[in-house]
Amino acid sequence: MVRNRTPGAALAPDPASVVDTLHGRPVPDPYRWLESADSPETLRWLEERAREYEREAVGWPLRERLADRIRKLVATDLWSVPAHRPGAVFATLRPSGDEHPRLVVLPEPSDETSDHSTPVVPRTVYDPCAEDPAGRTTLDAWEPSPDGALVALQTSTGGVEHGRLRVIRVADGAPVGPVVPRVRYSHVAWLPTDERSFFYVRRDGAQGVRGVWLRRVSDGAETLVHACTGPGTVPGVKVLGGRWLLVTESHGTGHRTDLWLADLTAGSPRRPDLRPLQVGYEAETEVRSGPDGLLYLRTTLGAPRRRVCVADPERPEPEHWHEVVAEDPGATLDAFCPQPGVDSADPAVLVVRTRLGISEVTVHDAVSRALRYRVEPPGEGMVSAPVPAPDGSVYLGYADVSTQQRVLRLAPGERVPVPWPPCTGRSAPSPRVERTVVWCRSQDGTRVPVTVFDASEGSDDSGRRPLLLHAYGGFGRPRQFGFSATVLAWLLSGGRYAVAHVRGGGDAGRRWHLDGSGRNKPRAVQDLVSAAEHLVEAEWCARDQLCLSGGSAGGLLVLAATTARPDLCAAVIASAPLADMARFERMGLGRMWTREFGSVADPDDFTALMSYSPYHRALENARRTPGLAHPTVLLTGFAGDTRTDAAHPRKMCAALLATGRYEQGRPPALLRYERDVGHGPRSVSRAIALAADAHAFAAHRTGLTGR
Repeated sequence: MVRNRTPGAALAPDPASVVDTLHGRPVPDPYRWLESADSPETLRWLEERAREYEREAVGWPLRERLADRIRKLVATDLWSVPAHRPGAVFATLRPSGDEHPRLVVLPEPSDETSDHSTPVVPRTVYDPCAEDPAGRTTLDAWEPSPDGALVALQTSTGGVEHGRLRVIRVADGAPVGPVVPRVRYSHVAWLPTDERSFFYVRRDGAQGVRGVWLRRVSDGAETLVHACTGPGTVPGVKVLGGRWLLVTESHGTGHRTDLWLADLTAGSPRRPDLRPLQVGYEAETEVRSGPDGLLYLRTTLGAPRRRVCVADPERPEPEHWHEVVAEDPGATLDAFCPQPGVDSADPAVLVVRTRLGISEVTVHDAVSRALRYRVEPPGEGMVSAPVPAPDGSVYLGYADVSTQQRVLRLAPGERVPVPWPPCTGRSAPSPRVERTVVWCRSQDGTRVPVTVFDASEGSDDSGRRPLLLHAYGGFGRPRQFGFSATVLAWLLSGGRYAVAHVRGGGDAGRRWHLDGSGRNKPRAVQDLVSAAEHLVEAEWCARDQLCLSGGSAGGLLVLAATTARPDLCAAVIASAPLADMARFERMGLGRMWTREFGSVADPDDFTALMSYSPYHRALENARRTPGLAHPTVLLTGFAGDTRTDAAHPRKMCAALLATGRYEQGRPPALLRYERDVGHGPRSVSRAIALAADAHAFAAHRTGLTGR
């Protein structure tokens, strides 16, 4: 079996390495043995990578300074948007200095305190750190019962996103009924009766048929109410307006949704009469209930950048929909919220659109379709998670590049939201960050926007400077500019930060996504290469001052760009990336992503996948040009990663080490590997350590010395 025999030596391929033949083409896989995460050979190899990593990391001058700066930037109370129940308001709170958010409850403001100016004192309902002082457990999701007496909690431990779903009493935190094991971010929708039952979803089939189940809290008795119609769909469930059961199936991550609707008052909830609302359409649709009893639908049906329609739940089919908020050809409609307006008989729709990463909020008349007014957020940033309250208010999340996440309350008819809750103290002044949008031309002539951030603070530092270029380009997700302490610490240390809005993301709607997904994924890679070239040519940075950065699908993108163009930049950060595109369907959740990337089983998809697969390109580069110069790559991998699977960064690291190019004893690739964490949330201290290490690496490789 293969081992890295001496520190600094090139990793040799296995003499008996695997070579698959796919569609008549030989596909070498010399490091398949690294897919076995806990084999003795893999563990020895990981130990050597850990020693190699620490030998390098101790020489990064900004490592401790960045960690300290990030720690100070996140030292604030962090609230979630609240959920209202009779007499109570639920939210999560991560107090300054704590490792994880906890679930808290506050009293519903009375008529005497309806101006929301009275300080409130939250009471903790559930604290993951109290249950697990080691900080390995996270609170993944929660949903209070309609009367607020119970709450369903989802938690996971060690980063593995197969957690536990349980119910506790809000009054004393006591458990109620048996636990549901192995849930993965399940939707929970309480039955709007006194029966103490809820609908939830099973996504992976590990505990029975995939689909929507009704579960009785007291004894765990369950009934299947909807089985998934296909192997690649993801189920979902909601109860709308206390009456209508909505069942959804998302087809992989391809932004196609099928929806069914049932009237819970018309029969037994164990046998709901589910009627098609939208089935068989190539469209993504989200449904919410309005104060007027109608269904409000945010949809890409007939609108690639999304619009809002209304439908009568008695006649919910698409041919009966009526448009109330039209598509904007220059911005994507990312969130919405029906609300009563100033008068409950005067319904309105609050809409959040994103234009190149910046949110715009408007309120529209739900009857006349007219724009009522524009909401004024605190700055240029990201508005998220609009949730209505019983008094007609809407609660919003807000953050920008220099402002930590905060919650805002928008009263009916008001244009300027105010901070919530009143007990939060004054925020520290936010540093000034400048935003510039530049445009580059991709290989096929498409104009691609790039947003550049700078916090030079008035210094005469306008020339080339170290620059981090981030990209994601996957699953139709737009890049939104919320708060990142890591990015802000980098900017305040004198660097620049840029985001390439490449195809495959959702920055310009559904068409932009499709133009960079599946067999078109190479276009996303070309967009990133063009963005990097443009930033160098426009003198935002020199080539040896440029570091590409991406995680997950973005990690795939930056690795694909730099294995295709080893001269493109000085360094690469690829966090929990995809890398082996010949076997991605066999690892993590890859089988769910064939609508995004294609399938190796299809010969044309296979050709496209192999044209950019970073692992195979790195192997080919090492074979053709031993000692080839390429950027130093920092890969991060997490043993508990059940999404992309840590085999990807392990194999990618081995392939890069196989080039044999060690500059002054420095390896061409480093692997920062962690146990007891996964793809999702982690404790604050571990998140700070990871972020500081990654950006200290980038600073060292690009010449950023700090301020």
